[in-house]
Amino acid sequence: MFLDQQCPRPMTNGASDTLASSFQEVRSLTERLCAPLAVEDYGVQSMPDASPAKWHLAHTTWFFETFVLAHRDQTYRLFHPRFGLLFNSYYNTVGTFWPRAQRGLLARPTVAEVFRYREHVDAALLDLLREKGTRLTPEVPARIVLGLNHEQQHQELLLTDLKHAFSCNPLRPVYRERPSAPSSATELHWRHYPNGVRWIGHDGPDFAYDNEKPRHRVFVQSFQLASRLVTNGEYRAFLEDDGYQRSEFWLSDGWAMRRAEDWRAPLYWEKHDGAWFSTTLGGWHPVRDADPVCHVSYYEADAYARWAGARLPTEAEWETAARECPVDGTFLDSEQLHPRPASTSAGDGPAQMFGEVWQWTASPYVAYPGYRPLEGALGEYNGKFMCNQMVLRGGSCVTPRSHFRRGYRNFFAPHARWQFTGIRLAKDS
Repeated sequence: MFLDQQCPRPMTNGASDTLASSFQEVRSLTERLCAPLAVEDYGVQSMPDASPAKWHLAHTTWFFETFVLAHRDQTYRLFHPRFGLLFNSYYNTVGTFWPRAQRGLLARPTVAEVFRYREHVDAALLDLLREKGTRLTPEVPARIVLGLNHEQQHQELLLTDLKHAFSCNPLRPVYRERPSAPSSATELHWRHYPNGVRWIGHDGPDFAYDNEKPRHRVFVQSFQLASRLVTNGEYRAFLEDDGYQRSEFWLSDGWAMRRAEDWRAPLYWEKHDGAWFSTTLGGWHPVRDADPVCHVSYYEADAYARWAGARLPTEAEWETAARECPVDGTFLDSEQLHPRPASTSAGDGPAQMFGEVWQWTASPYVAYPGYRPLEGALGEYNGKFMCNQMVLRGGSCVTPRSHFRRGYRNFFAPHARWQFTGIRLAKDS
């Protein structure tokens, strides 16, 4: 079992001992996720967009060391003076960093040394909370909470990057045995939403990233939203209708990418003896028709929607519908590590709005009206990526539940496929 107990949601208004408990839970979960790995697995980087497991372990530690410990205490001694070069991801205002595409070349430090690095930083940060917790300025707990949410993002990335690495291995390694799952999905129908002014964005005192704020009003035209996610079986019909050979369904950039990369099916799908199989974190398995289709790019999602006589929802439409639904679904806590079919509706709203797969929207990743990035180096966390990316909503089967909230805005380039990304359809009313 990965999750001995559910991680508490990190809170900025809790006492220092509560924050210390959250810190220990989040940090220990990252290490439990690494428990199935052999030492040889830690250094594999299968493509430039992915990172080795060892790098994820060290980078999340560097974040706490740099933005909390070294920032707060001038007497703190760095674990290693060169680790900042190796494990800074993209913070230009902090210093230079190792090229992302070359992280797999870092045979040293060893895995054992990286775990010692984590122990060193964890001990120092817990000492800070226990000895000075009641005297800390509000900035320090806020940075710790940001660091915990940052690490939870990397827990998801750790699993998606490992899945890609294992997919490249002809031995078809298994990260964790795959549990059984339902074999059928509910019938798809359409739910109507009237036009009107909607409130969009994070609401409440709990943690949210700066890109989820400020809460603001938008006018949403009437629309229809599918009652569940698109399934493998439905997507397979698109393949069988030569959807990957018919340019009329594709955006120009998407068609060029499809041709350049020779896309013929979702990532990880392979045809064997006339049947489709797919790499999962539980090994190589037949594609189950009822499961939500995943590992498709924005280009593929948009092409499928056009073929199906529909479109992708806008971010505001998605959030309008999500406000009616309980935040429930297949998250990392379920330990399924794979999306499951829709078996029931979510009360009066559509099913599968949360968990399962990240849902592509038709909205570009841009700032909300009145957006202000964080001050200093942490302002690089989100704001500088607001170009050439598309918004995804809903979380996935490898997103920690305590990390997720309705207003969460994920974003990726439109060609990205290695994340658990899927499709929900929309229509004009």
